[in-house]
Amino acid sequence: MLRITNLTDEPALPLLKAEGRLVGPWVILLRRHCRKLLNDGRTVDLDLSAVTYVDQAGLALLRDLVGRGVRLHACSAFVSELLNRKAPR
Repeated sequence: MLRITNLTDEPALPLLKAEGRLVGPWVILLRRHCRKLLNDGRTVDLDLSAVTYVDQAGLALLRDLVGRGVRLHACSAFVSELLNRKAPR
């Protein structure tokens, strides 16, 4: 399960907090949520402090979001390590 909460009332600069496991259908949920904001021209900050696990699809999504300008905050050591590893070819 993954919960996504908007932590700010500022519509132009949303700060989202993801909580739980970024796997399976929850990857699709986060992708849709972030892409909608990005397609509306918003800058997105994503707090990952409460994300406990990320699978390969979740990792690919996070890398894609960073490439689209999403700023990640408060990643756990686990998530940071995954993000710092080279992507497989």
